[in-house]
Amino acid sequence: MPLSAVHLIEEPAIRRLDALAPLADADRQALGVAVESKRRVAARKEVLAEGEPIRRASVLLSGWACRVRELKDGRRQILGFVLPGEMIGRYQYAQPRAPAAMLALTELVLCPAPEAVPGSALAEAYAISAALEETALLRQVTRLGRLSALERTADLLLELHDRLILSGLANDRSFSLPVTQETLADVLGLTSVHVNRTLQVMRRDGLLTLSGGTVSLADRARLAALVDYRPALASAA
Repeated sequence: MPLSAVHLIEEPAIRRLDALAPLADADRQALGVAVESKRRVAARKEVLAEGEPIRRASVLLSGWACRVRELKDGRRQILGFVLPGEMIGRYQYAQPRAPAAMLALTELVLCPAPEAVPGSALAEAYAISAALEETALLRQVTRLGRLSALERTADLLLELHDRLILSGLANDRSFSLPVTQETLADVLGLTSVHVNRTLQVMRRDGLLTLSGGTVSLADRARLAALVDYRPALASAA
């Protein structure tokens, strides 16, 4: 792969890790080497099965994935999204197994997570990334347990916006949302019809616009006040 193409595909990962802890040249080089072993996963394919041994952690270079639990009767709960630049399967114990299935929502590009030297910026970025993952899980528990449909939707969109800003894939108000309303329903614990109605209310109230798969948060401050939104980096610090 030409060097420019390597840089293009690894950019969200480098942006995110560098935002968490400024990377040294050696860290960037290690990530560049890891990208040479990238692999692709087609949309709607399983990346990991629940209980599957995780042989090596990965970095998601592009595409959207999700962690999901499926019940015997076909119902499913999406536990959270995995976005470009984020980690898959990084655990601090020997012989980990996937606690939930990992599903590709779009086509994915993954690469092995480079080994981090203890005390390095990359090791610090990995640690902060793990803390952010825990924060997102706790936010998801609160969403499902205590928030209304509108509050759940607003909180999720604010979280996605913040996470995509870290990887350079959102601006100060807009980001791409390449998932269906059915997928949003599965992560929000709602029906597709309820999600559709909620988004219509939010549009009508001037809180957001949604067009061509792009979300624009028309009044982010108002949305944040509505759901008592707390920035994840402050929670993970």
